[in-house]
Amino acid sequence: MRASRVGDVAVNMANDARKYLKPELLARIGDLEMRARLVVEGFVSGMHRSPYHGVSVEFAQHKEYVAGDDLRHLDWRVFGRSDRFYIKQYEEETNLRLHIVLDSSLSMRYPEHLDRDDRLTKFEYAATLAASLAFLLTHQQDAAGLIIFDDEIRAEAPPLSSQGHLRLLVERLERARLERANDARATLPHIAGRLHRRSMVALISDLLFDVDVLIPTLERIRHAGHEVVVFHTLDHDERTFPFANNTLFEGLEAPDQQILVDPQALRSAYLEALSAHETAIRRACSNSRIEFVSLSTADPLDVALRAYLAARMRQVKAGA
Repeated sequence: MRASRVGDVAVNMANDARKYLKPELLARIGDLEMRARLVVEGFVSGMHRSPYHGVSVEFAQHKEYVAGDDLRHLDWRVFGRSDRFYIKQYEEETNLRLHIVLDSSLSMRYPEHLDRDDRLTKFEYAATLAASLAFLLTHQQDAAGLIIFDDEIRAEAPPLSSQGHLRLLVERLERARLERANDARATLPHIAGRLHRRSMVALISDLLFDVDVLIPTLERIRHAGHEVVVFHTLDHDERTFPFANNTLFEGLEAPDQQILVDPQALRSAYLEALSAHETAIRRACSNSRIEFVSLSTADPLDVALRAYLAARMRQVKAGA
């Protein structure tokens, strides 16, 4: 789908008061696609259809007919009722299944209580990214699902590719309540255990987890045959620690914990600790062929997402 067409569709959905689907952003990335790099279920996801043709596989959903679809799968009963052509889509015919795993813990609210000057919170930035990825997958006839978590799974939807399902995903994003701290030790392994069919998994989070919990979970998901990409989403303040005067800091996930300090005395140690944390995760991802994408809320999301998708398309074409 070309950028202009994506923009038109996005405008129509935006008219339905969708907070996280931004037409201007989607129009700027509409000429790109989300392609898988790895072979999943015996075929190259996002590039070729399954070798199965719906003879002995489970029916999943209908999708509107587009030129090039197999006419053998037209549903004539639906045509008789609606006067529109729809194709029966089977589980194995979904080119790419993307599970979006989104962190909705308290720390993702930052900088909600500051003078933000229209800055997005980490969750708003991450949710916009999630909605944009789901939109792209749906409009390239692939499937997107969603898992929202904090100290437990708060919302879940399986990967499907219909417009109605996309609206459902966006509604789930809008209803998210960032009220609980994360519990990675309990939640992340539980999420990994729910990903049964080999798919692509996109974790979007500030990754304020213990590395000894996060890394084994990512490795487990990858070793199960899934393709994994991690979007490490931090606020600009967290990446640069720009504070100068004595500042009252409160816990991101324990607001009752407060401390008044001279930030200049802490800056070097803080940035060193952040770098070590991110480097450990990045190295583990590299060792397991997991993509790691570092994001700052100060970066325009369309620029960051376009750069990532363009690089990914180059990797796919190069056979990386």
